[in-house]
Amino acid sequence: MAEPSTIARPYAEAAFRLADAQGKLADWSVALANLSAVAADERVRAAIGDPNLPAAKLAGLILAILAGKLSGESENFVRVLAENGRLEVLAEIRAQYEILKNNREGVVEAEISTAFEMDPAQLADLVARLEKKTGRKVRARVSVDKSLIGGVKIALGDKVIDGSARAQLGALETALKA
Repeated sequence: MAEPSTIARPYAEAAFRLADAQGKLADWSVALANLSAVAADERVRAAIGDPNLPAAKLAGLILAILAGKLSGESENFVRVLAENGRLEVLAEIRAQYEILKNNREGVVEAEISTAFEMDPAQLADLVARLEKKTGRKVRARVSVDKSLIGGVKIALGDKVIDGSARAQLGALETALKA
């Protein structure tokens, strides 16, 4: 069986091309977020996994849940996914679409974990430094993780910058054991 990322890629690329051509990247982002949330619901997942439920009824169920929130193109997208048995990879389609959208817009997502709450000035300074380092606009999501003891840990795409006290203590421990 193919990996979900492999299955989702052509659908994410198709949605991105359509959205980009129409200048509706943000609209498709919202639509895919809504679709992904609906597909993640336990009852909807059960329906998606039911081999006795026809694709048209499955698509109708999802479209009924999101009535009035989807464009004609995104409704057709749901029907295509249902016909091809690909509704279970909606979360992966959304994730890959967001990567394509961020690349087009020159944005990079940053997951910032801190030991303590950051005030707005500290966060703005950190984001400015990251933007200077990456040459791209940084969209930051901040969370507090007391286990870091102090400092910050930043996940920027596939790069991790770990300036936490926990990481430094771990490095010191390794050096002392060597």
